[in-house]
Amino acid sequence: MTAVWRASFWILLGSSLVLALSLGIRHGFGLFLAPMSAEFGWGREVFALAIALQNLVWGLAQPFTGALADRFGAARVVLVGGLFYVAGLLFMGLSDSPATLSLSAGLLIGIGLSGTSYSVILGAVSRAVPAENRSMAMGIAAAAGSFGQFAMLPGTLGLIGWLGWSAALLVLGLLVALILPLVAMLRDRPQPKLAHEQSLGEALREASGHADFWLLALGFFVCGFQVVFIGVHLPAYLLDQHLSALVGTTVLALVGLFNVFGTYAAGWLGGRMSKPRLLTALYLARAVVISAFILAPVSVWSAYAFGMGMGLLWLATVPLTNGTVATLFGVRNLSMLGGIVFLFHQLGAFLGGWLGGYVFDLTGSYLLVWQICIGLSLLAAALNWPVREQPVARLHALGGAT
Repeated sequence: MTAVWRASFWILLGSSLVLALSLGIRHGFGLFLAPMSAEFGWGREVFALAIALQNLVWGLAQPFTGALADRFGAARVVLVGGLFYVAGLLFMGLSDSPATLSLSAGLLIGIGLSGTSYSVILGAVSRAVPAENRSMAMGIAAAAGSFGQFAMLPGTLGLIGWLGWSAALLVLGLLVALILPLVAMLRDRPQPKLAHEQSLGEALREASGHADFWLLALGFFVCGFQVVFIGVHLPAYLLDQHLSALVGTTVLALVGLFNVFGTYAAGWLGGRMSKPRLLTALYLARAVVISAFILAPVSVWSAYAFGMGMGLLWLATVPLTNGTVATLFGVRNLSMLGGIVFLFHQLGAFLGGWLGGYVFDLTGSYLLVWQICIGLSLLAAALNWPVREQPVARLHALGGAT
């Protein structure tokens, strides 16, 4: 084992474990909607707004945490993000008002996620592996995050049933603290700036003048809307259909489990086929899966089938979208540029999380939001189709992506 390969292995392993913890715990927040709303007499919009704010703060902070990771390495950013995440979970467990819920679940956890999730982590992974293995490595790391979503959900539901929602959040805060020692594995070293390389401002100007960058960002908006609406509101939706809380938890766990295969396959295929074309196919498949779910009678088995189908498509967008950005602009500023694209994902996440609660409180039904999800899938497919997976002229002059 060469020294370079060994360093890449440890960065990939540490990155995978951080994502498994960070995203695994975040995936279970929807399980807290019903018990917290019932205890305090809140409508669903209160909890939904706090999670929507979390996603908005996450997105707004992501370009800045990404830029810091590009310049100073991922380890420091993950350390600070982990501390914010722990504090947010502990304070969320003590929340007793909409304001304290928004401060903890919204602001603190949102900042924490910006430092411990995809843009920072995948930027470190992309710099640690050769270009020909980049898409696959991103798929492996994203698949690990997906496995965390599968593994954490039953434990989270068990903690809520055993200890109550408040103590369960305190335990999850202690579990997230495991991210802090994992920082030692992220020996990410930012690439030294060479004479021909861009400044931060030059990278922003180049990307902002590239139409494909904005098409990717707008397509990612749709992904954020769908996954947060489903992740936050699906357990409550299934309760409304007279299914048990265990069914809702199992469906989200199936999403996480099948997401492992979906993200790995997306990373593998992305190294062999056009990533924008794969994104188009993925969003069209989402439209089919969601349509089938809301048109068929809701049952335990239709819910499980939906979880498996959506799981295959859930975050398969991540290695494909980030991989396309890396192909277009190189990896020197990938965490920052990926963070900007991810901001659009989180703007969609804010809207999907909040709108689900608002529409339900207004109409007593989620049907309108499900229909919006289908329409947005078709829009995202159309946006990704014309994206050209070609490095910018600057990289062509240098002999390819760097």
